[in-house]
Amino acid sequence: MCAPGWESDAIVSELECLAYGVGAEEGICLLLKLGRYRVLLDCGLTDFATLLATKASPPADLVLCSHAHADHARGLLALHQTFPQLPIYASEVTTQLLPLNWSVASDQRDETGFRQSASLCHALPWRTPIEFFDGLSVELYPSGHLPGAASFLLTYAPLPEDDHPPRAYTVFYTGDFFLSNARLVEGMPLEELRGLEPDVLIVEGSYGTARHPHRRQQENQLAERIARAIANQQSILLPTPALGLGQELLMLLRSHHHFTGRDLDIWVDGSVAAGCDAYLEILPHLPTAVQNFARHQALFWDERVRPRVRHLTPDRRVQFAQRPSIVLTDIAADLSQYYADNPEAWLVLQPQEPHYSVREGRGERGGRRDESMRDAEELKPQTSNLSLTPHSSPLTPYPSPLTETYLLAQHCDGPGTTQLIHNLRPQHVIFVHGSPTYLADLTGLEELHNRYHLHTPSANSLVELPIGETFLHATAPEASYEGELTELNTSVTITLPDAITADPRWQQLADTGLVEARWQGDELVLRGLPQRELLRPSDRLLDWMDANSPLRNCCGNCRHYRGQRCWNQLSPLFEFKVTPDGFCPVFEPTQTSEEQT
Repeated sequence: MCAPGWESDAIVSELECLAYGVGAEEGICLLLKLGRYRVLLDCGLTDFATLLATKASPPADLVLCSHAHADHARGLLALHQTFPQLPIYASEVTTQLLPLNWSVASDQRDETGFRQSASLCHALPWRTPIEFFDGLSVELYPSGHLPGAASFLLTYAPLPEDDHPPRAYTVFYTGDFFLSNARLVEGMPLEELRGLEPDVLIVEGSYGTARHPHRRQQENQLAERIARAIANQQSILLPTPALGLGQELLMLLRSHHHFTGRDLDIWVDGSVAAGCDAYLEILPHLPTAVQNFARHQALFWDERVRPRVRHLTPDRRVQFAQRPSIVLTDIAADLSQYYADNPEAWLVLQPQEPHYSVREGRGERGGRRDESMRDAEELKPQTSNLSLTPHSSPLTPYPSPLTETYLLAQHCDGPGTTQLIHNLRPQHVIFVHGSPTYLADLTGLEELHNRYHLHTPSANSLVELPIGETFLHATAPEASYEGELTELNTSVTITLPDAITADPRWQQLADTGLVEARWQGDELVLRGLPQRELLRPSDRLLDWMDANSPLRNCCGNCRHYRGQRCWNQLSPLFEFKVTPDGFCPVFEPTQTSEEQT
């Protein structure tokens, strides 16, 4: 999609972008044309047919890899094997993390493919313009999100013999970025980029216009949920990608006040353990606070300081039956291998990602079991860092444990994305790496489409980027619906046109047929109530439930719940701060059945 146009006495077409892949599932891969040069930005493709249409010559003059996550990098090895003369560049840390993509896939570090991957990428320094060809230079800036993740500022200055006047053009490509500081990587340094004014900004829009709580609040909510489960004698299963989220979780569990000093075992399995080893090799590049932490105790593997962090081996799984444990493993692994002996003793916490549609079904004990919309034939292990592969096949004979999702964002939300755009002040903005509906939300923002030339290309589409001086306003994409309001004696009816149901998000709103309305200033906001909220009730839902439902036996309805804390001396949560929708085995209702009668 192209929003407004630009007018000038001499519009030039020195800039074009061919999008081979724009989403996490097919992988990110963009071919940028700057005058006489072609630059490939990332290569996370799963299907190379289009990119390698001809093997007679390389598809680009050079390749820039933003970071080591698979949806941006998994195709680099195949590209290098096909065109070994094609130069590939990234930050120093990314060059060290990249081989994990292929060692995880083959699990054989001595294979030829792994040896090739170790040297396929050349390291570039931070904040130093490097001229690759006459008139083409690149400068790297940290992007946050993952250690080594880089944004690229490309500058093209046409040569005197070129057809067009010698006017320099700039393109800024973020890859995946995060403005907030995480535990193992500092956020993108926005102050260094303010007022850069590139001609083109290529930016991810993973979360669309969604607003997230502060990062530390997200961490506290997750830590409190894990602590409640452990207090209820449940073990925790955390499937994560090999790089990034798993290591962030380990640092959270090791340093959060809910867990420090506790007699607790944290087990790490599969590619997540390999990712931890890779992080140890890049320790000098991690934030100063992390390096100071590592001077006093081990960063990950530690059997001396509680909670203990250990490699999980098959012989150690028998310890799961002895006490509650926390297990981190591959996001694509068959999770039944961990909980098969006693599913009811486990809580599976899946990372909440915006890129995939997941339907929710009732588990066999009233909990939730997530199943992918894809067919069982497609349930194969993936190396993508964003793949939300279900933990077992729909045909698995094992009952499923209780499964919940959590948010620990590693990408910017809507306000963070718009903040970056306004600080850089580009002419063109190309949005990638997000569902079409999320990206449409961004292009529909008046503050963006009135100021910038917006594009949301689909895979295998070409975006022309003419640079001019006069901006032509265009009508924003339709994102609102007119309806009617009818006020009756006992209720209010709101009628909306059926066109609203064409949006794929309608199914989420209409999931249960129940909505929640609340005032936001002078506006009334409607929100659908999904099944997961009905299955994990909060105070506002309790009145709608059957009085005999076991789901009413939550802390908010317990006689010992006062001041957000539990005061039952028989409870493992005694004197702890608890949430109203929590549960414990010594629940006592606020009223006895006789009092209710």
